Amino acid sequence: MRLVILTILALACAGPTHAQLFRAHRKPPPAAAVPAPPPPDPRAWWEDKLPAPPEAADPLGGRSLGRRERMIPVDSGVDPSTYRLWGLTPLQWQLVRGDEAIVEVWVRPARSVRQSVVRITLRRDGKAFIQARAGLACCEPAIGRRLGFDAELPASQVAALRALKANPLWAAPRDVQVIEGPDIAEGVCIDGTAYDLTLMVAGRARSVRRACDSAAIGQAADVLEPVMRAALGHDPRFDVIFPGGFDLAKARAAYRDLIAHGGALKADRKARSQPPGVEPAPDAEPQPQPQPQPG
Repeated sequence: MRLVILTILALACAGPTHAQLFRAHRKPPPAAAVPAPPPPDPRAWWEDKLPAPPEAADPLGGRSLGRRERMIPVDSGVDPSTYRLWGLTPLQWQLVRGDEAIVEVWVRPARSVRQSVVRITLRRDGKAFIQARAGLACCEPAIGRRLGFDAELPASQVAALRALKANPLWAAPRDVQVIEGPDIAEGVCIDGTAYDLTLMVAGRARSVRRACDSAAIGQAADVLEPVMRAALGHDPRFDVIFPGGFDLAKARAAYRDLIAHGGALKADRKARSQPPGVEPAPDAEPQPQPQPQPG
């Protein structure tokens, strides 16, 4: 009985620390059940107002066709559905006014499906914007590993890009054949890189293609270099496609050497338009050969 009395007295005199030890063994009350959120309304997915794209993603967006305006015909070989696969507003839908311009370059290596497209928009308010995409244009319904960025370019680059409108390249033939001498034409090209370039200004558009041969590409170097260099430095995944930067000094020298030695780039009448990004059709399955019947 004396031991019981001493224990009761000890518990009564215990401090807060000791009391917490005894209370720690008590189970906490069960938490109230949180009701699950209601499922989203499927109609809202279609009807809710979507946020407008940023200015750099569509620099000429929101324009309406004027009473006397007509859409500009584009003969670049790129179908509007191809642009949408790459996440770009089709060039055929752009309304260019005044001294505005769009310069676009498609890059298609002959031995790789890692393709890219760069578009520069020069707006009449003096601003310049760049949109660039890259990805694997093969083997899937969509563009595989597609990446891209949209950005406003610094004012220091605008003057040089605006000067591209007057480059003599836009008056050259769309497709060319390299003529080494008076009667010597270069053979068929099976390697290298093809560049499809388009200039769109108010009322008209002009497209040219330069592929494989260094001299032919050199003729377009003064347009290609500033456009492609403007795309570098925005996304390291895009930059890795061009590990040495973008330098066409050798191609430019090849073009000068061709002209200096009496060569020329003449219109290739046999060339056929091929939209950028088009992959060769797979080989047809071999048909079984008929077996000879025993006589």
